[in-house]
Amino acid sequence: MSTTFTVDFFCSLDGYGMARGWPGYWGKEGPEVIEDRVRTFAQDQVLVFGATTFRQFSKFVTMFDEPYYDSLNKLPKIVFSHTLDPQSPGWQNSTVIDEDAVTAIERLKRTTDVPMRSHGSISLNRALLASGLVDRIEVLMFPAISGRAGEAALFQDGAEFDLELIESTVLDGRTHKLVYVPHPHDEIPENVGPKLRSSTSSSS
Repeated sequence: MSTTFTVDFFCSLDGYGMARGWPGYWGKEGPEVIEDRVRTFAQDQVLVFGATTFRQFSKFVTMFDEPYYDSLNKLPKIVFSHTLDPQSPGWQNSTVIDEDAVTAIERLKRTTDVPMRSHGSISLNRALLASGLVDRIEVLMFPAISGRAGEAALFQDGAEFDLELIESTVLDGRTHKLVYVPHPHDEIPENVGPKLRSSTSSSS
């Protein structure tokens, strides 16, 4: 028995997951992006959160009216936290796990066949990526450059990967959905990259 773990990440072109002074989705959600979110969260899966993202989303689902928020409420959720009350975590269908996330996810991947998905949760997903526990990276890249306002860059200062592209879609004519299989970057293969010119000599 085993399952897959997907990291789900929104970002601007320069790789930031959010930006000060910009609205959600960078103000560029569009109907196809929303339809994609509805399809994504209609699937049978377990949602995995770090404590900060969990607290944010538990508030979002009561403040905003997104068409996939009912699915977020209904799906089983895991949150890694040392501070949340296991008896009353603050969001329905949620389980608090007070242990190392890498150890717990490695065990859960071996003992369940229900796919797991994590959205946001930068520190958590950076650690899971570095530990080789992430099977898919799904990126929604919005047409914006966050620049100096950018925050929450998932891949910055993290582990190195070569990415195998398995899906590429343009939503609303402007937002790219890219799905990758990550492979840890090791040594550089031979005969790749720019080729040196052949040395030539001539005599006069």
